[in-house]
Amino acid sequence: MKKDEGRAPGLEKDPGTPIIEIDSNSGFCFGVVTAIAKAEAELAKSGTLACLGDIVHNASEVERLRLRGLHTITHEDLNDLHGSTVLLRAHGEPPSTYKKLEKNRNRVIDATCPVVLQLQKRIKEAYDRARAKMSSGEIEEMPLILIYGKRGHAEVNGLVGQTDGNAVVIQDVTALDTLDLERDILLYSQTTKSLEGFRHIVNEIKQRKRSGRFEYFDTICRQVATRSEKIKEFAANHDTIIFVSGAKSSNGKVLLEECIKVNPSTRLVTDSSDLRQEWLVGAKKIGICGATSTPAWLMKEVAERVSELVKK
Repeated sequence: MKKDEGRAPGLEKDPGTPIIEIDSNSGFCFGVVTAIAKAEAELAKSGTLACLGDIVHNASEVERLRLRGLHTITHEDLNDLHGSTVLLRAHGEPPSTYKKLEKNRNRVIDATCPVVLQLQKRIKEAYDRARAKMSSGEIEEMPLILIYGKRGHAEVNGLVGQTDGNAVVIQDVTALDTLDLERDILLYSQTTKSLEGFRHIVNEIKQRKRSGRFEYFDTICRQVATRSEKIKEFAANHDTIIFVSGAKSSNGKVLLEECIKVNPSTRLVTDSSDLRQEWLVGAKKIGICGATSTPAWLMKEVAERVSELVKK
C-alpha cells in the first residue's frame, strides 16, 4: 500500500495528530458489489425496485438505496406481488422462491453471488444423487447432509432449500450431540463462515465417528476467508481499531472477533454517531476497518468523524 493510501486527508502531515488509516482490504466483497450495481442500474432506468430482504446487512447502505427507490420486501409479501421486478440479493434463495416469483409473473433480477450459486448446485447434485441411489436400492439410508452456518441466515435457507428442507444446520460443535454420526455424512459450509470454525467441526466429527462415510467440503469463499488474516495484521498494527459493521452481518461478527483477538482496543460502531472520544485518547495510530457488507463510503465517513474527535 502506498504511504498515504487510506488515510484521512491531511492527518499524516501533522506530527501531533494521530494517523487515521482505512483498511484497504475491508469493504464489500465482489458478490455484494455486483448486487448493488444491478440494483443501481435498474433504479437508474425505472426509479423503483423491490429487493427480497435487505440487499446487504448494513442499515446505512440500505437507507442510501431506499432513498433512490429500492424498497425491501419479505417472503410473505411475495404472495400478493404480481407483475413486479424483484431483485434477489447475493445471499441466494431456495427453489421455492423462484417458483413463487414465476407463478405470479414477476420479473427476476438474480444477483446471487456466483460462489453461493456454485455451492447450491453442489448440494443439490449430491442430494439428487443420494435420492436416486435410495430409489434404486443402492443405499438403504440417505446420508446426513450438514451445513455449518447460521440458522435462519438467508444464504443458509437457500442451501437447505436445495435438499427439500432435509439438510441439518449446525452452528457449532454442540449441535453434534443430538445427531446420529454413524450415518454417512456430507458436510458443507456457509460461504462466509470462518475456516477455523469449519475445521473445528471437521475434527470433532472425525473424533466422534466410528462407522460410516464422512465427506467434507470446504465451501468457504476465499475472498472472505483471507480477510481474517489480513484484518488481524491490520488490527495488530494500530493502537485503536474502529470496526464498522451492521448488527445483522454474520461476517462482521467473525471479523470483529478476529480484531479483538489481536487488539483488545477494538470498538464496534454501526456508523459515525456511535463513536466515543474517550476511545481515541492516547492512540497514535487509529485503524478503520469493516465487514464484507460495510460500504467504503461509510468507513470514510467514520474516519472523518474520528479526525474531528481527535482534534477536540
